[in-house]
Amino acid sequence: MAIYKLFPTQDTTLYSMYPEMNTGLDEILEASLEVGALGTPSPQASRFLIQFSSDEISDILNKISGSQWQSNLRCFLADVTALNANTVVETYPVSQSWNMGTGRFGNSPQTIDGASWIWRDYQGNNVWTNGTFNPNTTASYTSSVDVGGGTWYTSTSGSQAFNYYSDKDININVTNIVNEWNSGSLENNGFIVKQQVEFINDENVQPKLKYFSIDTHTIYPPCLEFKWDDYIWNTGSSTLSTITELPIIATLENNPGTFYLDSINEFRVYVRPEYPPRVFSTSSIYTQNYYLPEGQSSYAIKDLYTNEFVVDFDNVYTKISADETSCYFTVFMNGLEPERYYKILIKTIINGNVVVLDDNYNFKIING
Repeated sequence: MAIYKLFPTQDTTLYSMYPEMNTGLDEILEASLEVGALGTPSPQASRFLIQFSSDEISDILNKISGSQWQSNLRCFLADVTALNANTVVETYPVSQSWNMGTGRFGNSPQTIDGASWIWRDYQGNNVWTNGTFNPNTTASYTSSVDVGGGTWYTSTSGSQAFNYYSDKDININVTNIVNEWNSGSLENNGFIVKQQVEFINDENVQPKLKYFSIDTHTIYPPCLEFKWDDYIWNTGSSTLSTITELPIIATLENNPGTFYLDSINEFRVYVRPEYPPRVFSTSSIYTQNYYLPEGQSSYAIKDLYTNEFVVDFDNVYTKISADETSCYFTVFMNGLEPERYYKILIKTIINGNVVVLDDNYNFKIING
């Protein structure tokens, strides 16, 4: 598929309420506001850091060089409470290096061997800059909490607004940030994710957003998702016709049913009318292949157990291509969780009718 996912090298949450606590191995990442917690009268905030490999980013951008592409930071919701109608989450590129550490929220005694609200390495070593900032960098805190909470570049950012009815997963376009890292304009120290408005001394404004970390024991680790346009419609000297009438039958070829995690597979789509017209022919009309309508077809992938889309239909990034043989599309399996079953759906438009084909196009990813 023209979608490729990278998983973090490190992540952790910074809590102003626990300024020296490290949570590098915790299963949860948190961007929340609190007022009056644990007898603390001043408002508090939490932010999280997440970093991806520069080498892996460079490798994938070299593969898709020359294509239209987009990169999104994706984090999957574990829990949300007290959401406000105007809650906005924003992300910036971190401007200083940090170490995720080995702590968990609630450890007693607290783990202090990694990044925290005050420290970016471990307790007593390398504080977050809190005075004279380098050009185009900043931080944000109030006099009511310990100075800290990370530092970030101000030249580029991304944001996402939430409301009561919207999807609460983080899905922020960070293409500009990734471009800055890859060009060397900014050092890749990862992202900081925080609420846009923090330290509000109002008990009615305490949205708490919790997301699964890389240490989650679920199928929802955060990722940096790359999408690019690999659509090609070049049928050459083919004599195949485009299918124009419903109903249709589509079969998915080149699907052995099991793939290793690092596999790249080109699926072939063979299409014919369910009730072919009767014509004189020297070969079976039930074996004749057709093309799906040009530019009108795309695919999606669902987790077979949860029935959730892991790759949704997209008119640009999952559009189905064609060559002289048939329609086809390519899937990079590394963006899928191993030891799980998936199914492919195909959507097309025929004579103004939107058709979704779901004929048990199933497969499994295994660890190789």
